[in-house]
Amino acid sequence: MKFSDFTAESWLENRKYYDTCLLPYTGLSGTESPPEAAEALERLRDFLDLVEKPYQGRIVTYPALQYNGTGSTAYLNEVCRKVKSSGFQYVIVLSADISLAGSGIVESDLVLSLPDIEASQHKPVRSCVRDEIEALWN
Repeated sequence: MKFSDFTAESWLENRKYYDTCLLPYTGLSGTESPPEAAEALERLRDFLDLVEKPYQGRIVTYPALQYNGTGSTAYLNEVCRKVKSSGFQYVIVLSADISLAGSGIVESDLVLSLPDIEASQHKPVRSCVRDEIEALWN
């Protein structure tokens, strides 16, 4: 579910079922034209669907972090720490366009980067995403 799907009351009632926070990371540079920015967001949306739909009763998707630049890794780590301190057991950072292998996002429990998955896996992306998430939870 998306963060905005909860009311204060429904979150208090159901928060025990949602142990995983999904942090989308668009990775825009600021140099994109409006159509390029829209395309990046559409790719991120499509990649998010691979996680949100099958795990909608366990994962809460937070607002996307949009821009990449100096200090992005430190900022992502800070957000992951804060999200965990607010009660989530797991944090997954997900990006459709930015390679995050070796990026130093150490506060995330799992980093799913479409370019990295496509470069290293010989199975469908959907299967890889499922396997990675289920391994995290087991």
